[in-house]
Amino acid sequence: MQVEEENVEIEQANTPSARPSGSRGAWRILFAVVAVGALAVAYAIFTGITSRADTESALQRDTASLSVPTVAVVHPQVSSGAEEVILPGNMQAFVDTPIWARASGYLKNWYVDMGARVKQGQLLAEIEAPELDRQLQQARADLNTGEANMKLAQITADRYTDLFKTDSVAKQDVDNAVGDLAAKTAIVKSAQANVSRLEQLVGYEKVYAPYDGVVTARNIDVGALVDAGANTPGKELFHLASTATLRVYINVPEAYSQAAKPGVGAFLSLNEFPGRQFHGAVVRNADAIDTASRTLLVEVDVKNPTGELLPGSYVSVHIKLPSRTQAVTIPANTLLFRSEGLRVAVVRNGQTVLVPVLLGRDYGNSVEVISGLNTGESVIVNPSDSIVSGQQVRTTQADAKSVGD
Repeated sequence: MQVEEENVEIEQANTPSARPSGSRGAWRILFAVVAVGALAVAYAIFTGITSRADTESALQRDTASLSVPTVAVVHPQVSSGAEEVILPGNMQAFVDTPIWARASGYLKNWYVDMGARVKQGQLLAEIEAPELDRQLQQARADLNTGEANMKLAQITADRYTDLFKTDSVAKQDVDNAVGDLAAKTAIVKSAQANVSRLEQLVGYEKVYAPYDGVVTARNIDVGALVDAGANTPGKELFHLASTATLRVYINVPEAYSQAAKPGVGAFLSLNEFPGRQFHGAVVRNADAIDTASRTLLVEVDVKNPTGELLPGSYVSVHIKLPSRTQAVTIPANTLLFRSEGLRVAVVRNGQTVLVPVLLGRDYGNSVEVISGLNTGESVIVNPSDSIVSGQQVRTTQADAKSVGD
């Protein structure tokens, strides 16, 4: 009986009328949770698919990007148009003159010594020449005698000419008188020339400076016997040099001979003046190549108003030799040596182009290009040996370290 009663209670509890009203809310909550979970799963699946597509797209883009190499480029620089050549030379005075005596005698006095700066016409020394003075006195006396004889011959000729008009003398006497006058006149002219010569020789007893300059040597002293003439050994009175302008002779190699023309700029450097430059210019050349050295003799003049540059100094002459072509310079590591000739890789419209070039001078880390390039080109630095025309590339400006390496 007890068992039957329990079954009856269970059946009553399971009847709809007997269920509590809260069970419906539980089902609703369960349904909402299941829906939210389904939505989350669907969103996760959609997001994963989208992310995978984006990743694949990015990978494709990166792959395409990495397939285009990046190259460093530089732009050609305008060549200076001039090359500096350094050549050795010895500085010389513009005018260098030994002063010799023109009158023989004894040195009476000297007024300037070695190192003195003199002006043109300045008295340097006096020579005492008594024999020459006596010769001048004798010549003047002979001139006076000749002039007196000529005056008498003139009177005689005039008198005979007047007497001939009245037939008082013969024609022969007139001719003799006129001829004697002509002879006496010639003797007077000869005496005048001799006096003038001796006066000039006496004038040489005073030695004057022929130009502005500096006395580089004095070889005589008071009382020394002076012999006239430049061929007498050891009798050079003074040595005078004009140092306001100095000249330097240099030998320019034949390769630069056509550019070493008058007017080309130059400057001098000396060890005793470190860091200083003394500017000058090429003024003339020999216009002929020396067959022994294959060089052209060139003269460079430099101003020396302060006199600090000394004749005889060893100098280095820097000559700017202008280029005859318009050229640009590029780093040496941009060149490509191909079987078809020398090439340079440039970038045009994002693609490589191999351009043939003609080189000029080699500066070591850079070279001069005289045809094939202009300053607007983008030249690839350190191009690959396998590079060919038409490749797609990206460019970046080369840094200083990569240029010339």
